[in-house]
Amino acid sequence: MSVLADEGTTKKLMSLLGEVGALLDGHFLLASGRHSDRYVEKFALLRWPRRVEEVCRELLARLPWSSIEAVVGPTTGGILLAFECARQLGVQAAYAEREAEGSARRVIRRGTRFVPGTRVLVIDDVLTTGGSVRETLRALAEHPVEVVGVAVLVDRSIEPVDVGVPLVALLRLEISSWLPADCPLCKEGIPLVKPGTTAQGLAEE
Repeated sequence: MSVLADEGTTKKLMSLLGEVGALLDGHFLLASGRHSDRYVEKFALLRWPRRVEEVCRELLARLPWSSIEAVVGPTTGGILLAFECARQLGVQAAYAEREAEGSARRVIRRGTRFVPGTRVLVIDDVLTTGGSVRETLRALAEHPVEVVGVAVLVDRSIEPVDVGVPLVALLRLEISSWLPADCPLCKEGIPLVKPGTTAQGLAEE
């Protein structure tokens, strides 16, 4: 994992995330199943097209790869980033969607076709365990493309994540997370919130 932003850019991005309310404190259930005391609410950023345009420009300006011919992102946040990055590059965008409700397998469909040998950039929003990125790479393995690398806006992983191809992040955040059995917030009885729901709603599930 390489972090692309310099100190000045990091401060700028942290300021932006704080300004849009994307950095939350509490007790959160992550998509990976782990618990954390901080959460990056990506949609606080992604609902602002001009902000997305800005961060994608920062990311693309620092990528170590050239001649990108398509950008692919996983649902949901990754498709917005893939679209904007592809727009700025003037190339094709494509999306890795769940094959079915509740499925871990992603597919690239809706008539998407790639010219054999297409150089693909995979992009996602927040990296914790790398699950959605790996699923996207597996979906791309069924197509005649060359994945040049993976880029994420925010790396919040605890341990290095290996996805089998070069991986870069625009911003690195040191945020703790725990397996449910080891979560100190659970031991303190602090209500668990699944982002997109209420704490009460989650407790009743």
